[in-house]
Amino acid sequence: MTGQVLDTPLTRLTGVRHPIVQTGMGWVAGPRLVTAVANAGGLGVLASATMTVDRLATAIREVKDRTDAPFGVNLRADAADAGERIDLIVKEGVRVASFALAPKRELIARLKDEGVVVIPSVGARRHAEKVAGWGADAVLVQGGEGGGHTGPVATTLLLPQVVDAVDIPVIAAGGFFDGRGLAAALAYGAAGVAMGTRFLLTADSSVPDAVKSVYLGAAETVVTRQVDGLPHRVLRSDLVDGLERSGRVTGLVRAVRNAARFRRISGMSWRAMLADGRAMRHGRDLSWSQVLMAANTPMLLRAAMVDGRPDLGVMASGQVVAVIDDLPTCAELIGRIVREAAEAIAAQQSMIVRG
Repeated sequence: MTGQVLDTPLTRLTGVRHPIVQTGMGWVAGPRLVTAVANAGGLGVLASATMTVDRLATAIREVKDRTDAPFGVNLRADAADAGERIDLIVKEGVRVASFALAPKRELIARLKDEGVVVIPSVGARRHAEKVAGWGADAVLVQGGEGGGHTGPVATTLLLPQVVDAVDIPVIAAGGFFDGRGLAAALAYGAAGVAMGTRFLLTADSSVPDAVKSVYLGAAETVVTRQVDGLPHRVLRSDLVDGLERSGRVTGLVRAVRNAARFRRISGMSWRAMLADGRAMRHGRDLSWSQVLMAANTPMLLRAAMVDGRPDLGVMASGQVVAVIDDLPTCAELIGRIVREAAEAIAAQQSMIVRG
């Protein structure tokens, strides 16, 4: 644990020691990784979208048994059982609820009434303005460099727009992996940074070693719509190239099969899955074919992140993968980032000439 501390609105809001967030990556951000991040002074976030409610309850209790530090849970705002998951978060005293999509005003109010910090993720200034107006405590803004679902605007352009537009803490995501990036984000006016790929590639990540090796050897990512119909940044692979060449009918057949597999693993009923599909279609303005394609995401990610079969799955990744070459523990990584950031800030301050 580093002895240096960067005090920002994010650390004061959430109670963590360092302004560094580990994002809620499906199949990756489980109790092991979240605990390691929390004990290292960052904000670890459990990914609940790929968990049943019962499994989420178990995961929350596992983290609480291993650390007294604050942590969060990432939720799908459009999930049919979002209310049940929020009840669980409140009951278990989870400090932070983060959202991959903007939650409804009512969900924000409900969580805030119970003292839970609400942090939605956004990819556009107007979305940040909306959730800020609804009472969100902070907002995570991801630029196009980030992995998974992503947008076309670079972090260096999107971040200052959002910082200027809202009066709540802004967390920068997309392209961060070291202390220089944290110092740069703070200079832009952010309250901290969030990282996914960098935490996936740590010794504390449960991702199979064979898959981590693929990431460490990767030099290129690609944004594809063939995974679930939305822009998705992943590692380029033979599977992804095959998906890019496949036709619409082939993609829909594959999606239906993956939906059936996910239903068996998750324990969800077809009725619940259809309810989620309707909510997703409305919340993201998708066609029914895109909703069907979205069934690909959890199973194609699981094949790599859980089963250790990168040849059969997709690997979400930010562009920073090309400059990552080690697997530190979360404590080593966070300590290094904070130390580097403090050094970068001190160096910049030494350039100020008064007179």
